[in-house]
Amino acid sequence: MGKFVLSVLVENKFGVLARVAGLFSARGFNIDSLAVGETESPDISRMTIVVDADERILEQVEKQLNKLIDVIKVQDLTKSKFVDRELILIKVKSQDSAVRESVIKAVNAAKAEIIDIGKKTVTIEESGDEHKIKTLIELLRPYGIVEIVRTGKIALQLDI
Repeated sequence: MGKFVLSVLVENKFGVLARVAGLFSARGFNIDSLAVGETESPDISRMTIVVDADERILEQVEKQLNKLIDVIKVQDLTKSKFVDRELILIKVKSQDSAVRESVIKAVNAAKAEIIDIGKKTVTIEESGDEHKIKTLIELLRPYGIVEIVRTGKIALQLDI
């Protein structure tokens, strides 16, 4: 078993996301991450799907996706060079000025960005690969993470 990153081009139509997600759930496949957005063409969306599977399951998933009428192209990015990123927003406790100062220093050391400083929390934004995101979470965990929201992975194949 391993993590595979699929790039799926689909027609930008109502219900396509539901049909793709339904394909996974109907077959008992778990989606680790799913990000969808319009491409350079407003008629086409790109889905970046991360699935934990073995080669046999991945092959089944690819075949099933290709059978869907709104799917234009399915590409397993893990078989090529690709770049991936994720966006995360983290809200961390900062009840007093000493803790707030410490959180700010930690965020600056990680080269993340503070987007809000409230009376009781600091909100941080970071984008990067999975390792960078996990490192930031572990760095901030001791302060008390109040809330996390993540985009899921987005990815593009690099020129070969």
